[in-house]
Amino acid sequence: MSATADHAEGLAGRLGFRKGQVVQELGYDDDCDQDLRTAIASTTGGELVDEDFDDVVDAVVLWWRDDDGDLVDALVDSLISLGDGGVVWLLTPKAGREGHVEPGDIGDAAPTAGLHQTSSVSAAADWSGTRLVTRKSGR
Repeated sequence: MSATADHAEGLAGRLGFRKGQVVQELGYDDDCDQDLRTAIASTTGGELVDEDFDDVVDAVVLWWRDDDGDLVDALVDSLISLGDGGVVWLLTPKAGREGHVEPGDIGDAAPTAGLHQTSSVSAAADWSGTRLVTRKSGR
């Protein structure tokens, strides 16, 4: 495994992903970080499921770019399959990258969608991660 892949796998664990979790991935495109995707799958022990998955998931990874549409709508949609106590990781391009989303836009959209921002991390070389939870699930 490469040093980059080792880092991504360690990050997947630090993001709170655990063995046995079902993780839904939304907003996938060619620009998504493949090492992080692989690390999440490796850490949870299963492939990421897509928007057609029709059961409850433990977490959602939402890849989002500034020109993808309405962030509030996307965040509301990310909650459809999310189980109680689940988390949404909103992954957006870092500052200076094409598709960068201003932190203020996330701060405005999250509460409107019924979510609370708990932390932000550097999720990958080109991606920032914002951890969002439903208000009732707390930290």
